[in-house]
Amino acid sequence: MPRELSQKDINLLKQVAPECKGLDCAGSGAPYKSILPPLANHFATSEKDFRERLEKLGQEDLEYLLSLIQNGSESLGCVPPHYMQVFIDLV
Repeated sequence: MPRELSQKDINLLKQVAPECKGLDCAGSGAPYKSILPPLANHFATSEKDFRERLEKLGQEDLEYLLSLIQNGSESLGCVPPHYMQVFIDLV
């Protein structure tokens, strides 16, 4: 279910992707609606980089991401499966 990123979401995205300057997808021009897809597809350069970025988050932030996934707010459709495995392994 698409959503507008909250300030907390934006802060999390900028924590794991400090180079993030705007909140629009470079490919589609549409605003980001989730945290993990842009991290995986626009900022992380590899699975290792994706993991290292996620490791910057504390337990509370990871639990927040999990709650977004559980309630359907965090879209995972655009996250490559091997990146999702990295997230699952980390959690």
